[in-house]
Amino acid sequence: MISQECYELGSKSSVIREIFSYGLKRKAEIGEDKVYDFSLGNPSIPAPESVKKAILELMELPPEKVHAYSPAPGDPKVRTAIADSLNRRFGESFRMENIFMTCGAAASLNICLKALLNAGEEVITFAPFFPEYRVWVEGVGATLNVIPAKLPDFQIDAAAFGQAITPKTKVVIVNTPNNPSGVVYSEETIKNLCTILKKKSEEYGAPIYLITDEPYREIVYDDIKVPYLTKYYDNTLVCYSYSKSLSLPGERIGYIVIPDRIADHEHVAPAIAGAARVLGFVCAPSLFQQVVAKCVDDTGDISAYKKNRDILVDGLNRIGYTCVKPQGAFYLFMKALEEDAYAFCERAKKFDLLLVPSDDFGCPGYVRISYCVSEKTIVDSMPAFEKLMEEYRTNAV
Repeated sequence: MISQECYELGSKSSVIREIFSYGLKRKAEIGEDKVYDFSLGNPSIPAPESVKKAILELMELPPEKVHAYSPAPGDPKVRTAIADSLNRRFGESFRMENIFMTCGAAASLNICLKALLNAGEEVITFAPFFPEYRVWVEGVGATLNVIPAKLPDFQIDAAAFGQAITPKTKVVIVNTPNNPSGVVYSEETIKNLCTILKKKSEEYGAPIYLITDEPYREIVYDDIKVPYLTKYYDNTLVCYSYSKSLSLPGERIGYIVIPDRIADHEHVAPAIAGAARVLGFVCAPSLFQQVVAKCVDDTGDISAYKKNRDILVDGLNRIGYTCVKPQGAFYLFMKALEEDAYAFCERAKKFDLLLVPSDDFGCPGYVRISYCVSEKTIVDSMPAFEKLMEEYRTNAV
């Protein structure tokens, strides 16, 4: 008999992917320019020129220097380059040994959860959150406990967090800049979070590990600073991906930071390696390990996302929608015009607006709008948003 759990996961894709697939069919029917697809977080700005240059340079090397397996934790030169970059940027003192290369942030998170958790233990995260967290946490036999969103600023509700921690709490996951809200957790929020974690770890006599999910770290606006969490809490693991910063989502390249000062480091580091082995990650893609080493301090043109954000926020506010202004990432959280976000998104399809309902993100009543699209798509979508608003005004729901 097959695994019923895996059958159910494979038989139904995520709501994001379902809407994206619907969009592909609809574009084929009426034309791509007539469908305003805000479903998928697929970077629209090109990778920086340095990425192309690095690939071409690497292709001139002998194949065994480019395409062969690296050591399981990653190429030592690559890990050293990343550690040096983090030290320059965040005043850390990481070494090659603190970096474990992975197949992107999803692999990083899965590896960390597999390494840290035993069946029956608990993980806490904060709404709104990336829906796959639940799949990954439950996949290792643990339980996901979601702290409700703190409105209207979407920072962390410290009181609710403190009350939610139990002796079974082993891991806390934060994602900042946040998918789907675009909110960046302030330094005050991070300090409060870490103070509670330290207090509860001491109270229960066991470390609570903090995993920070950081694929959007470089995508921030208006001079907002994203706190680097290892500076605030020793028991922090950093899960990073180059999918967004270098516009390389399909190349699946990222890393885990395992600081020396993390509790039980002599067991955590080997457990990370063991978890990667169990999950089948022999090594991260060798070519793109070397690419990111050459481009370690580079990013794409973030100003294009900022321009999209400003056009979208200004346009939606003018029409009368209520939005959470993003400080980072390339997502906007907008209040649906009825309590049922799924029904709202279905009605939006009438105007070929493809929006993602917020329920799976743990925050009902909102929709996620992914604005990593062309500027033209955003500008052209405004009349459709106006028609949607007018329909709700005319026909009370």
